[in-house]
Amino acid sequence: MTDDQDGVVVYWRPMCTFCMKLLTQLRFTDLPYRKVNIWRDPEAAAFVRSVADGNETVPTVTVAGHAMVNPSRKELLAAVREHAPHLLV
Repeated sequence: MTDDQDGVVVYWRPMCTFCMKLLTQLRFTDLPYRKVNIWRDPEAAAFVRSVADGNETVPTVTVAGHAMVNPSRKELLAAVREHAPHLLV
């Protein structure tokens, strides 16, 4: 998998319908990404709070280190084109 500073990381938690929607949409792309469950990773949860005004709002996604809180598929792919075009096939 790609390094966090060069790739895409999706911070999620179980039973989050917004997370399930985004992850399902990403399955239909060739975009490589890494999933991090914030309920199992306290450092990841702290990171999400740091970029989401103190909340554990998921999905939070980083694209080459640039954080996005609850992005749409379209917003995420636009960020990849801008910050990590090497990930696009």
